[in-house]
Amino acid sequence: MTHPDPRAAALIERYEQLTRESLDALAGLYAEHCRFKDPFNEVSGRAALRRVFEHMFETVDAPRFFVKDAAVDGDQCWLGWDFHAGDLLIRGATHLRFDAAGLVADHRDYWDAAEELYEKLPVLGGLMRLLKRRLRAA
Repeated sequence: MTHPDPRAAALIERYEQLTRESLDALAGLYAEHCRFKDPFNEVSGRAALRRVFEHMFETVDAPRFFVKDAAVDGDQCWLGWDFHAGDLLIRGATHLRFDAAGLVADHRDYWDAAEELYEKLPVLGGLMRLLKRRLRAA
């Protein structure tokens, strides 16, 4: 996916072409003291952000991001994406805030860990589906 905003376009390209060897190039799009949060991590700084992605490459099979949607308004950016790792598919969204230099200062990922991950696990998945049925309004 391409985007007319150069900050968003650079991020989209880096994420869609992400490899273990390109982690430094990705980290270079982030401010030195950036903040990153997802359902499992909350870290500050480029080095910590890089470690989150190093861990991803160590623990999942062939991770790939596909950005489906992007919207930029001033220094705010939203990305809608699919994450593939082997047989795993996670759909989510990212909210970004750029600093005055055009680097990512804040990065927050939103995705439903229960639906996208836990429900697909053998034992925990059954429990999560049962809870979901019991809590459903209709």
